[in-house]
Amino acid sequence: MTERTFVMIKPDGVHRGLVGEVISRLESRGLKLVAAKVVQLDTPTAEDHYGEHADKPFFEGLVEFITSGPVVPMVWEGEDAVRQVRQMIGETDPLDASPGTVRGDFALDIGRNVVHASAHDDPGANDREINIFFDASELTSYDRLDESWLYE
Repeated sequence: MTERTFVMIKPDGVHRGLVGEVISRLESRGLKLVAAKVVQLDTPTAEDHYGEHADKPFFEGLVEFITSGPVVPMVWEGEDAVRQVRQMIGETDPLDASPGTVRGDFALDIGRNVVHASAHDDPGANDREINIFFDASELTSYDRLDESWLYE
């Protein structure tokens, strides 16, 4: 099933020059980039984005970190895109992330784990996060020339 999923390179990933690496990995897998931009989040947007964690003790630090530098929110499309991306990103805690995943290869600390991806176990998370960062007019649709080689 073709679906869209939200991915955001966090300030640590931007400052460490990993934007191209993350995008390259997702594109090489065959996923299609349909929206992207570089932004500096304000506090209300960050609080909205991480709203499900508002009652947790780490919420304030999470908001402080995600607003500390530029981020790159993106929307990716492909068959089973949510599951594909989550597998490529790796576990939230880099110590549990497999080598070959973004977090397994580039992160050492759970608080600086390079990238955010929508949860695979929350079907509404993708749409909610995409709508926080993108207007419908910012989402593109196109056919990749290699799609016939990617899918049966």
